[in-house]
Amino acid sequence: MAMLTPVLLSGGVGSRLWPVSRELHPKQFLALAGELTMLQQTLKRTGDLESSPPIVVCNEEHRFMVAEQLRQVGITASALLLEPEGRNTAPAVALAALQEFARDPEAVLLVLPADHLIRDTAAFAAAVTRALPLARAGRLMTFGVVPSAPETGYGYVRCGAALGDELFELESFVEKPDTATAQSYLDSGSYLWNSGMFLLRAATYLEQLGEFQPEMLAACRRAMSAATADMDFIRPDAEAFRACPADSIDYAVMEHTAQGGVVALDCGWSDVGAWSALWDVGTRDPEGNVCQGDVMLDNCRDSYFRSESRLVAATGVADLVVVETADAILVADRNQVQDVKRIVNRLKQEHRPEVALHSRVYRPWGSYESLVTAERFQVKRIIVNPGQTLSLQMHHHRAEHWIVVHGTAEVTCEDKVFMLAEDESTYIPLGHKHRLANPGRIPLELIEVQSGTYLGEDDIVRFEDVYGRNTPNTSATEKTQ
Repeated sequence: MAMLTPVLLSGGVGSRLWPVSRELHPKQFLALAGELTMLQQTLKRTGDLESSPPIVVCNEEHRFMVAEQLRQVGITASALLLEPEGRNTAPAVALAALQEFARDPEAVLLVLPADHLIRDTAAFAAAVTRALPLARAGRLMTFGVVPSAPETGYGYVRCGAALGDELFELESFVEKPDTATAQSYLDSGSYLWNSGMFLLRAATYLEQLGEFQPEMLAACRRAMSAATADMDFIRPDAEAFRACPADSIDYAVMEHTAQGGVVALDCGWSDVGAWSALWDVGTRDPEGNVCQGDVMLDNCRDSYFRSESRLVAATGVADLVVVETADAILVADRNQVQDVKRIVNRLKQEHRPEVALHSRVYRPWGSYESLVTAERFQVKRIIVNPGQTLSLQMHHHRAEHWIVVHGTAEVTCEDKVFMLAEDESTYIPLGHKHRLANPGRIPLELIEVQSGTYLGEDDIVRFEDVYGRNTPNTSATEKTQ
């Protein structure tokens, strides 16, 4: 019998969770509810199932973060599929279905957004087990979450005739309702929250997609037939995929198919779509506050406070969300946090870097963080993961001083290669080819002092790069460090 293959969709940006979630480091890569990131939690919960290694669908900018987060939890993906551009969930699932169908024509896919929270993983596994026979028989099963409140922030699915224990025919999808309509859905008992999770045979999905969206399927087939391998990644052909129409799996297939089904799911699910969701699922103090990080409160109630880099103190407030990062602070009414997206849109319009990047910027080899920026000099903290290597590069306008504070560095400067231990330093003159590597088993941490007439991240000439960033596929955001 064909094995179950988890498919994780990791393409979202989580703009309503700004300033912690940003375009180049969105919520699926963040530890928002526990020690593991949302992506890692999603991977781990599939471990309760008898399943094959997962497929992860992500974009170019996030590919190395996905690979690193899989490595951290000891999971090897069967495929890391890189979308050349975002085309919503229907094409993303089609890429995964084509990939897995080529390996196993009977494959069943468990399609999961990588940024959802499930507190009762046993209940989730039980729901998958209940729905699996119907999926193997050709039903396109969606998971409908048993509603706990008349929620207006979710879409709903309407259940039809019973197909088994907590299993139903799919009657229809309905958009996010107003409060009165949501209450009527709750009262009827026939409506469940639309979770965006699916269980389906790859062959059935491709067949139905071809019936209702033939242009989409054709574009995905062309993209996968011309796909190339790049290290651990599979790159569908960019030109073919860009010709693909964009649509969600709900609109493209599920609203039209006669083979839809619903499995009811009661598992403490949340799509963590706004800061209020983390207040909902968090551990509250006697006054109803949820606190993370260095927080000091006096006479506060029913609020969410998160500190990432310094003390956050509050007195005499209620129903607030206060989120602090090293370079931005958000203060919002807890009941209006969906409007954070308007702030993000303004940041985009004004071309503010805070919309995309943190002060700590993640790279395939590790990360760097700007500590001091002034005229003609800049100080950074650089962390290189064990066994990783930066590109062989050169700068036209700046020199660099490196001081190792933790671990061991292998330094290349022109034709010299030498080691630096803790408390040792070196100087990289302007215009010299150089490379930094961590040959050790612990993270390498160093302080870099840059000095020169221009300190922009685009002052780089890359000669060699183990991550392939000196290829035409390199995105503009990766042409640094």
